[in-house]
Amino acid sequence: MTLDLVLQRDGKREPLSFTVRRIINAGFTGRDQAAVQRHIQELRSHGVPCPERTPVLYPKLAHLITTGADIEVLGPATSGEAEFVLLVGAERVLVAVGSDHTDRELEKTTIEKSKLVCPNVISTEVWDLADVREGWDDLVLRSHVTARGMRTLYQEGRLAGMLAPDDLIALVRSRMKGDLAGTAIYSGTLALLGGELIWGERFEVELRDELRGRALRCDYRVRPVDWIAE
Repeated sequence: MTLDLVLQRDGKREPLSFTVRRIINAGFTGRDQAAVQRHIQELRSHGVPCPERTPVLYPKLAHLITTGADIEVLGPATSGEAEFVLLVGAERVLVAVGSDHTDRELEKTTIEKSKLVCPNVISTEVWDLADVREGWDDLVLRSHVTARGMRTLYQEGRLAGMLAPDDLIALVRSRMKGDLAGTAIYSGTLALLGGELIWGERFEVELRDELRGRALRCDYRVRPVDWIAE
Protein backbone atom coordinates (compact mmCIF):
# COMPACT_ATOMS: atom_id res chain seq x y z
CA MET A 1 0.00 0.00 0.00
CA THR A 2 1.55 3.31 -1.08
CA LEU A 3 0.65 6.45 0.88
CA ASP A 4 0.91 9.92 -0.66
CA LEU A 5 2.19 12.16 2.14
CA VAL A 6 3.50 15.66 2.80
CA LEU A 7 6.63 16.27 4.88
CA GLN A 8 6.52 19.34 7.14
CA ARG A 9 10.08 20.66 7.45
CA ASP A 10 11.57 24.12 8.09
CA GLY A 11 8.26 25.79 7.30
CA LYS A 12 8.06 24.02 3.93
CA ARG A 13 5.86 21.20 2.62
CA GLU A 14 7.46 18.47 0.54
CA PRO A 15 5.37 15.77 -1.20
CA LEU A 16 6.62 12.23 -0.73
CA SER A 17 5.37 8.65 -0.86
CA PHE A 18 5.79 5.76 1.54
CA THR A 19 5.09 2.14 0.65
CA VAL A 20 3.68 0.18 3.59
CA ARG A 21 4.83 -3.44 3.58
CA ARG A 22 3.80 -4.29 7.15
CA ILE A 23 1.68 -2.75 9.88
CA ILE A 24 2.23 -3.32 13.58
CA ASN A 25 -0.29 -2.18 16.18
CA ALA A 26 1.59 -1.97 19.46
CA GLY A 27 -0.35 -2.11 22.70
CA PHE A 28 0.14 -1.39 26.39
CA THR A 29 3.33 0.57 25.65
CA GLY A 30 3.25 3.14 28.45
CA ARG A 31 6.48 3.88 30.32
CA ASP A 32 4.45 4.09 33.55
CA GLN A 33 3.40 0.52 34.27
CA ALA A 34 0.83 1.68 36.81
CA ALA A 35 -0.89 3.66 34.03
CA VAL A 36 -0.66 0.62 31.75
CA GLN A 37 -2.41 -1.49 34.38
CA ARG A 38 -5.15 1.15 34.73
CA HIS A 39 -5.73 0.97 30.98
CA ILE A 40 -5.84 -2.84 31.17
CA GLN A 41 -8.42 -2.61 33.95
CA GLU A 42 -10.43 -0.18 31.78
CA LEU A 43 -10.53 -2.73 29.01
CA ARG A 44 -11.28 -5.65 31.31
CA SER A 45 -14.23 -3.71 32.71
CA HIS A 46 -15.60 -3.77 29.17
CA GLY A 47 -15.06 -7.52 28.89
CA VAL A 48 -11.85 -7.37 26.86
CA PRO A 49 -9.49 -10.38 27.37
CA CYS A 50 -6.20 -8.56 27.96
CA PRO A 51 -2.78 -10.22 27.64
CA GLU A 52 -0.69 -11.06 30.67
CA ARG A 53 2.56 -9.95 28.97
CA THR A 54 3.02 -6.36 27.89
CA PRO A 55 3.85 -4.58 25.62
CA VAL A 56 2.16 -6.56 22.84
CA LEU A 57 2.45 -6.38 19.05
CA TYR A 58 -0.54 -7.11 16.82
CA PRO A 59 0.11 -7.65 13.09
CA LYS A 60 -2.20 -5.95 10.61
CA LEU A 61 -2.68 -6.56 6.88
CA ALA A 62 -0.68 -4.01 4.91
CA HIS A 63 -3.58 -2.75 2.78
CA LEU A 64 -5.65 -1.80 5.85
CA ILE A 65 -4.28 1.74 6.18
CA THR A 66 -5.76 4.95 4.81
CA THR A 67 -5.38 8.71 4.82
CA GLY A 68 -9.04 9.01 3.83
CA ALA A 69 -11.64 11.19 5.52
CA ASP A 70 -14.22 8.37 5.77
CA ILE A 71 -14.07 4.74 6.85
CA GLU A 72 -16.69 1.98 6.72
CA VAL A 73 -17.23 -0.34 9.68
CA LEU A 74 -19.44 -3.37 10.18
CA GLY A 75 -21.41 -2.14 13.18
CA PRO A 76 -21.95 0.86 15.43
CA ALA A 77 -19.79 -0.39 18.33
CA THR A 78 -16.41 0.78 17.02
CA SER A 79 -14.10 3.55 18.19
CA GLY A 80 -10.73 5.12 17.47
CA GLU A 81 -7.53 5.29 19.48
CA ALA A 82 -5.07 8.22 19.37
CA GLU A 83 -1.56 7.03 18.46
CA PHE A 84 1.67 8.37 17.04
CA VAL A 85 2.85 6.39 14.04
CA LEU A 86 6.41 5.62 13.00
CA LEU A 87 6.98 4.97 9.29
CA VAL A 88 10.30 3.15 9.15
CA GLY A 89 12.15 3.70 5.90
CA ALA A 90 15.48 2.43 4.66
CA GLU A 91 17.21 5.72 5.48
CA ARG A 92 14.95 7.63 7.87
CA VAL A 93 11.93 7.35 10.12
CA LEU A 94 8.87 9.52 9.59
CA VAL A 95 6.40 10.48 12.32
CA ALA A 96 2.67 10.67 11.68
CA VAL A 97 -0.42 10.66 13.86
CA GLY A 98 -3.22 8.17 13.47
CA SER A 99 -5.94 6.00 14.87
CA ASP A 100 -6.07 2.25 15.40
CA HIS A 101 -9.84 1.95 14.86
CA THR A 102 -11.25 -1.07 16.68
CA ASP A 103 -14.44 -3.15 16.70
CA ARG A 104 -15.36 -3.16 20.40
CA GLU A 105 -17.81 -6.06 20.22
CA LEU A 106 -15.28 -8.35 18.54
CA GLU A 107 -12.60 -7.10 20.95
CA LYS A 108 -14.43 -8.88 23.77
CA THR A 109 -13.47 -12.14 22.04
CA THR A 110 -10.16 -11.32 20.39
CA ILE A 111 -8.18 -8.07 20.38
CA GLU A 112 -6.13 -9.08 17.32
CA LYS A 113 -9.12 -9.75 15.06
CA SER A 114 -11.03 -6.71 16.37
CA LYS A 115 -8.35 -4.58 14.72
CA LEU A 116 -8.37 -6.51 11.44
CA VAL A 117 -11.99 -5.68 10.60
CA CYS A 118 -11.37 -1.90 10.68
CA PRO A 119 -8.77 0.16 8.81
CA ASN A 120 -6.00 2.09 10.51
CA VAL A 121 -6.18 5.81 9.72
CA ILE A 122 -3.08 7.99 9.35
CA SER A 123 -2.39 11.68 8.81
CA THR A 124 -1.37 12.94 5.39
CA GLU A 125 1.28 15.23 6.88
CA VAL A 126 4.39 13.82 8.58
CA TRP A 127 7.61 14.92 10.28
CA ASP A 128 11.11 13.52 10.09
CA LEU A 129 11.85 11.87 13.45
CA ALA A 130 15.29 13.51 13.46
CA ASP A 131 13.59 16.93 13.53
CA VAL A 132 11.53 16.21 16.67
CA ARG A 133 13.90 14.17 18.82
CA GLU A 134 14.59 17.32 20.83
CA GLY A 135 11.48 17.89 22.90
CA TRP A 136 9.87 14.55 21.95
CA ASP A 137 8.54 13.90 25.46
CA ASP A 138 6.74 17.26 25.45
CA LEU A 139 4.72 16.53 22.29
CA VAL A 140 0.99 16.44 23.11
CA LEU A 141 -1.26 13.67 21.78
CA ARG A 142 -5.02 14.16 22.02
CA SER A 143 -8.24 12.94 20.49
CA HIS A 144 -11.83 14.16 20.22
CA VAL A 145 -14.88 12.05 19.45
CA THR A 146 -18.19 13.34 18.11
CA ALA A 147 -21.19 11.24 19.08
CA ARG A 148 -24.80 12.26 18.36
CA GLY A 149 -23.53 15.70 17.38
CA MET A 150 -21.62 16.33 20.64
CA ARG A 151 -17.82 16.77 20.41
CA THR A 152 -15.89 15.51 23.48
CA LEU A 153 -12.22 15.61 24.45
CA TYR A 154 -11.51 11.88 24.68
CA GLN A 155 -7.77 11.42 25.29
CA GLU A 156 -4.91 13.77 26.09
CA GLY A 157 -1.33 13.40 27.31
CA ARG A 158 2.32 14.11 26.60
CA LEU A 159 4.49 11.52 24.90
CA ALA A 160 6.64 11.30 28.03
CA GLY A 161 4.09 8.74 29.20
CA MET A 162 4.56 6.48 26.17
CA LEU A 163 7.37 4.27 24.97
CA ALA A 164 10.02 6.40 23.22
CA PRO A 165 10.36 5.91 19.43
CA ASP A 166 13.80 4.27 19.51
CA ASP A 167 12.61 1.88 22.23
CA LEU A 168 9.46 1.11 20.25
CA ILE A 169 11.47 0.37 17.11
CA ALA A 170 13.86 -1.82 19.11
CA LEU A 171 10.91 -3.73 20.56
CA VAL A 172 9.48 -4.39 17.10
CA ARG A 173 12.88 -5.36 15.72
CA SER A 174 13.37 -7.87 18.56
CA ARG A 175 10.09 -9.64 17.78
CA MET A 176 9.81 -9.34 14.01
CA LYS A 177 11.53 -11.28 11.25
CA GLY A 178 13.20 -9.52 8.36
CA ASP A 179 14.00 -5.92 7.51
CA LEU A 180 11.89 -3.19 9.15
CA ALA A 181 11.92 -0.93 6.07
CA GLY A 182 8.35 -0.31 4.99
CA THR A 183 6.87 -0.94 8.44
CA ALA A 184 4.20 1.32 9.91
CA ILE A 185 4.31 1.08 13.71
CA TYR A 186 1.31 2.34 15.68
CA SER A 187 2.44 3.32 19.15
CA GLY A 188 -0.34 2.16 21.43
CA THR A 189 -2.73 4.63 22.96
CA LEU A 190 -3.51 6.80 25.98
CA ALA A 191 -6.00 6.13 28.74
CA LEU A 192 -9.51 7.50 28.22
CA LEU A 193 -10.16 10.74 30.07
CA GLY A 194 -13.62 9.68 31.14
CA GLY A 195 -12.82 6.00 31.48
CA GLU A 196 -15.66 5.05 29.12
CA LEU A 197 -15.52 3.97 25.50
CA ILE A 198 -17.48 6.23 23.15
CA TRP A 199 -18.40 5.24 19.63
CA GLY A 200 -19.50 8.09 17.44
CA GLU A 201 -19.70 9.39 13.92
CA ARG A 202 -16.39 11.27 13.86
CA PHE A 203 -12.93 10.83 15.37
CA GLU A 204 -10.11 13.40 15.44
CA VAL A 205 -6.49 12.97 16.52
CA GLU A 206 -3.80 15.62 16.92
CA LEU A 207 -0.08 15.46 17.70
CA ARG A 208 1.02 18.97 18.72
CA ASP A 209 4.58 20.25 18.80
CA GLU A 210 4.29 23.29 21.06
CA LEU A 211 8.03 24.03 20.84
CA ARG A 212 7.87 24.57 17.07
CA GLY A 213 4.25 25.72 16.84
CA ARG A 214 2.92 23.01 14.54
CA ALA A 215 0.72 19.93 14.58
CA LEU A 216 -0.17 16.76 12.71
CA ARG A 217 -3.88 15.93 12.41
CA CYS A 218 -6.02 12.99 11.43
CA ASP A 219 -9.80 13.51 11.15
CA TYR A 220 -12.31 11.01 9.77
CA ARG A 221 -15.98 10.09 9.74
CA VAL A 222 -17.16 6.61 10.72
CA ARG A 223 -19.88 5.09 8.55
CA PRO A 224 -21.43 1.79 9.70
CA VAL A 225 -22.53 -0.43 6.81
CA ASP A 226 -26.32 -0.06 6.73
CA TRP A 227 -27.18 -0.75 3.12
CA ILE A 228 -28.14 -4.42 3.55
CA ALA A 229 -31.87 -4.89 4.12
CA GLU A 230 -32.73 -7.33 6.91
